[in-house]
Amino acid sequence: MPLTFRPKHRLTHKREFDAVHAAKMRTPVGPLVFYSRRNGLPHPRLGLSIAKAFGSAPERNRLKRCLREAFRLLQNQIPPQPSDRGSFDLVITARRHDPTLETCTDLFTQAVQRLDAAWRKREAT
Repeated sequence: MPLTFRPKHRLTHKREFDAVHAAKMRTPVGPLVFYSRRNGLPHPRLGLSIAKAFGSAPERNRLKRCLREAFRLLQNQIPPQPSDRGSFDLVITARRHDPTLETCTDLFTQAVQRLDAAWRKREAT
């Protein structure tokens, strides 16, 4: 699968964000908080919700670029093992920090592993 970030990989509507929040699967990893739900699709989708309190517009945009790039690089690993229930819809919020691509990628990897384990546990019961 090519490493691209196409419109099909984006959450764009309020109802999509609300559905992810309604699933009540929240995983904080460092300064980022990941919300997720299974989407039944063969590919993951990403939504970003970065508040103005994070910082100035250039700071918020830099964080969003880092998160999108980390998602683009890791999208083939979400979820870590192939699942018959599909992939994830992810919504990310952030507390103030200095983002780099390396830290975003590390945090993203940790979050996906935790989320996959949590979803497997929830689905097993």
